Amino acid sequence: MSKLSGIKVVDLSLFLPGPMLTLMMADQGAQVIKIEPLAGDPSRDQGPFEGGQSVWFRNLNRGKDCRRVDLKSDAGREELWALVETADVFVEGFRPGVMKRLGFDYDAVAARNRRIVYCSISAFGQTGAFAHHPAHDLAVQAMAGFLSLNDSVEGTPVVPGVPSADLAAGLTGLSAVLMALIGREKSGQGDYVDCAMFDSLMPWCAHTVGLAIQGGEAPRSASQRSLGGAAFYQVYATRDARHVVLGGREEKFVANLMAALGRPELTALALRPAGEQHALVDFLTATFATRTRDEWVTWFADKNVAFSPVLDFREALDQPHVAERGLLVQADSGHVIRSAIRFRHG
Repeated sequence: MSKLSGIKVVDLSLFLPGPMLTLMMADQGAQVIKIEPLAGDPSRDQGPFEGGQSVWFRNLNRGKDCRRVDLKSDAGREELWALVETADVFVEGFRPGVMKRLGFDYDAVAARNRRIVYCSISAFGQTGAFAHHPAHDLAVQAMAGFLSLNDSVEGTPVVPGVPSADLAAGLTGLSAVLMALIGREKSGQGDYVDCAMFDSLMPWCAHTVGLAIQGGEAPRSASQRSLGGAAFYQVYATRDARHVVLGGREEKFVANLMAALGRPELTALALRPAGEQHALVDFLTATFATRTRDEWVTWFADKNVAFSPVLDFREALDQPHVAERGLLVQADSGHVIRSAIRFRHG
């Protein structure tokens, strides 16, 4: 039996965070009923398409019972109430106040189903000065300070490749929902989850912005050990204009590489504070420029150093490791990325 068999989820969320939350539940056997507006989830219309369906929509909404419902009509509201009365979980991603206007805020829903776990996902939360401010991932990252560290060599912030605020909210929301379900087993009472993308992202800065957290100055990438100030946590260009990374600052990795390059005396430079390793960065920059990316991959094969080539997604998805782990599979409707959650039993 799947871990969440018997759990019924009503999902009114769109785009990324909410659909990812409920997808992870559906993958573990939960019955997820996705309620879409009459026009459908906007991700349905976002290309590319495969088999007549958006790859984005399919990968976040597979295994769900998708229904288009007009919640402004009496019939639509009655349909949703019928689902709510027997649901375990209710997920919505509208701006604060929308669900109350529709008549499906937590107080109204809990009055009919006291056991329900109700999760609201929003950009900045249900309370506070920014509660009603419209925002998607990029704007939340900007307001949370994270975009300032996603900068170019010139120090200019660039659009990040990972929707970190969406990702953090989806995982935080899932964790909170599962905690509330466990708590319900003890109390018999459901709960309300106020899941903000902004709040969800904030805890993930502890390893990089410690000085600011304690009231000091904001960090700058060039002086941070994990953001570009360390030689062994750094991106380097290769002779063929591709890139590789050193992704581990442990002394053993430093010693292994510097010995292999015939410069063991430079090991001590990697142990200096971040931002004070320019001489080592310069040496490694010149060194990596002498071979192609793939030549370095071959050279590093037996070196026991935290090294990786920088792959594009075509290269990443075509790796044997992806096939060995079964991460990309061909379903009846097209390609899907498999759930990362795996259990030995069930």
